[in-house]
Amino acid sequence: MTSKIIGVGNCIPSETITNLFFDKHIFLDEQGIALQGNNSSITEKLKKITGIEERRYANNQQVTSDLGLIAAQAAIEDSGIDPETLDYIIFAHNFGDVRFGTVQSDMVPSLAARVKHELKIKNNFCVAYDILFGCPGWIEGMIQANAFIKSGIAKRCLVIGAETLSRVVDIHDRDSMIYADGAGAVVVEANSSDDSGIKSHLSASYTLEEKDYLYFGKSYNNESCPDIKYIKMDGRKIYEFALSHVPDAMKKCLDNSGYTIDQLNKIIIHQANEKMDEAIVNRFYQLYGVQTPVNIMPMVINKLGNSSVATIPSLLTMILKEELELHRIEKNDIVLFASVGAGMNINAFVYKF
Repeated sequence: MTSKIIGVGNCIPSETITNLFFDKHIFLDEQGIALQGNNSSITEKLKKITGIEERRYANNQQVTSDLGLIAAQAAIEDSGIDPETLDYIIFAHNFGDVRFGTVQSDMVPSLAARVKHELKIKNNFCVAYDILFGCPGWIEGMIQANAFIKSGIAKRCLVIGAETLSRVVDIHDRDSMIYADGAGAVVVEANSSDDSGIKSHLSASYTLEEKDYLYFGKSYNNESCPDIKYIKMDGRKIYEFALSHVPDAMKKCLDNSGYTIDQLNKIIIHQANEKMDEAIVNRFYQLYGVQTPVNIMPMVINKLGNSSVATIPSLLTMILKEELELHRIEKNDIVLFASVGAGMNINAFVYKF
């Protein structure tokens, strides 16, 4: 018995935000002192490090659960199932529904419950719950769905990852340019007809010294925003942590699957930072003593930014819908999914299509 993806969907918000959007922002450091250089040089440096040229924002009327609903509807339609047959709806996010113009998070009822309500599902035994696990939340949702399926608790699950990070950023912090909005979803079900599905998985939480690498903190502009908290990160520590731990976790997950490095067809990694992701994948291949293959890692962060839990399911949908010119997933392909984020959390799973 394996857990097989039978439908995918995403929601790419319509608002395209180029780097020019930040031209008039006043960027400050942690002491509230203006950064040196003009904004064009600041955004150009960001582009060189992260690869981000554009990102997508939800429109002013949308919240995270709205994006998640759109992705969920697309995944259900793609799967061809009756939503009444779903046993679980697992919604990965981190900040709840934050309405435009506020930083007030609305997390009750759960976002999963809101999606179930909007899907008009009458089945009371379709369990809807949220998962908060940082950027690796969608992968963790997949791992939980897999556990439910393999144990016989569930036969079919909907796993959603959605976020509106544009609502929780400090506009005076240059890191705000990294974040974006979006959603992705998959329908996964029990499979015994062939050998496709999830083959191995791994999760870890490093919290002894690393729990505050991502945190909620005050604006760098203490005068205009003295009491409001926004998402903050220690970028250097996260970069070093990711390079130290993620490649090893990916290797352990692949080794546990029984597949070899030469059988791996794609790596779908959280779109956090292009330079960091490339370094992670290169170090992963170095652990096997081989060169990194060309086109092994699809990247869309340059146009979509970092939408946290939404990056991987959104990208997977784009590949399976053949929306990326250089990337395809064929039958029998072996794909390694991996993510790192707040906690600090790491996870991965190996999947055969």
